[in-house]
Amino acid sequence: MNNVASLCHSAWECKYHIVWIPKYRRKVLYGHLRRHLGETFRELARQRESVVLEGHLCPDHVHVYISIPPKYAVAQVVGYIKGKSAIHIARTFGSRARNFVGENFWARGYFVSTVGRDEQVIREYIQRQEAEDRRLEQLKLPPCVRIVVASP
Repeated sequence: MNNVASLCHSAWECKYHIVWIPKYRRKVLYGHLRRHLGETFRELARQRESVVLEGHLCPDHVHVYISIPPKYAVAQVVGYIKGKSAIHIARTFGSRARNFVGENFWARGYFVSTVGRDEQVIREYIQRQEAEDRRLEQLKLPPCVRIVVASP
């Protein structure tokens, strides 16, 4: 019970594996944008008393392993993180400076699964995602064409 947190009248251990994608599954989560999103997600989660335990930004989706206190609904925290991060992206990387309510950067919806005894399996899965994505991209490459020049 060393991972159990507590509020005034309750002890809890609520951990979730959450996945969401950018709008139209655009592969925009690399480079300059990728370096800033991890810290942005951690800060936004902290504002909702949640903790990002593990995370990975793949080219076209985000994996987050997060601990959320029971006084917040998962939908509330995910909506907050997605909404505020979209505004942050638009202000920082776009030309929108103020009075901006958000851009449709993230697609609607998300996948969520509770994490219980298989916590280590979920952590390893998230950590392996980038290698697996690279492997799948390699399978999509057209086969090499070997050109044989006949000698006279």
